[in-house]
Amino acid sequence: MSSIRIDSSKQLATSSLVLGYALCSSLLAVINKFAITKFNYPGLLTALQYLTSALGVWVLGKLGFLHHDAFTYETAKKFLPAAIVFYLAIFTNTNLLSHANVDTFIVFRSLTPLLVAVADAVFRKQPIPSKLTFLSLFIILGGAVGYVATDSGFTLTAYSWAFAYLVTITSEMVYIKHIVSNFGLNTWGLVLYNNLLSLMMAPVFWILTGEYREVFASLGSKAGNWFEYDVFFAVSLSCVFGLAISFFGFAARRAISATAFTVTGVVNKFLTVVINVLIWDKHASPFGLLCLLFTLAGGVLYQQSVTRAGAEPVPKQTNSENDGDEETQLVKKTDGDEEN
Repeated sequence: MSSIRIDSSKQLATSSLVLGYALCSSLLAVINKFAITKFNYPGLLTALQYLTSALGVWVLGKLGFLHHDAFTYETAKKFLPAAIVFYLAIFTNTNLLSHANVDTFIVFRSLTPLLVAVADAVFRKQPIPSKLTFLSLFIILGGAVGYVATDSGFTLTAYSWAFAYLVTITSEMVYIKHIVSNFGLNTWGLVLYNNLLSLMMAPVFWILTGEYREVFASLGSKAGNWFEYDVFFAVSLSCVFGLAISFFGFAARRAISATAFTVTGVVNKFLTVVINVLIWDKHASPFGLLCLLFTLAGGVLYQQSVTRAGAEPVPKQTNSENDGDEETQLVKKTDGDEEN
């Protein structure tokens, strides 16, 4: 009788973790778009997210709710290249959401398996993908091309950020994951190092992009409406969900199989599309949405082809890991809507 109760409790705990992850993952891209709409300072917004995540991990560690590796100069120096690529991925992601809708973000995010497959074959001498995998990748590409061709909101600025994001997130998936895995940090240690180092880098990008002038000008003229309730709510929600997806992403990945986690990530993408269409008009045209669904269907077929092959568990795991967090925040990308 007691074993039945234990199994029931374990199932409830696992279901709660998966539900929490699905909720955070499917909402995060929309929430980040909402936040950047109300608070159009991408660099400052991401810095606040880094601060919330790093501080949250440190405080929860002090309270005994979690354990993270101690922050040391030597480890930080070795980890810095990974943190730089992570920062660039988050930075380009936020700027993409600032200039384009969530659907555009999902389309370009869905293109990453195609580039990862090519990069693995060319640079890491991995086996050539199977015919089914190639078919799925070209379905993804076809859907993306159709979406771009019919995107009425196309601007050079938005798609420049989209391509920059695509390059940085692909680099993060192909190269940085391999490097980070050799540091021996636990998952919360990765979150702490990633976010704290990114927070330290934020002022450099504020200066390089000139965003600091906009921030000071807004504060000086009192025209930024910084302290209005809806602005505070949007930014706070973005920061809280960024930290929450880190917890639920890590916990759900441990509680369920890699395949189940990947399936959850795919479902989350569809939920993101549905939620984005229902809550406002910041979405693609009907044909654009059809192309987006076509791209996502290619993603499902891709996951199936990788699962059947069974010979490339690392790429599959890497792909699923980037779900949770790109969307985001990519925050926990060293772990993270693929979601990402």
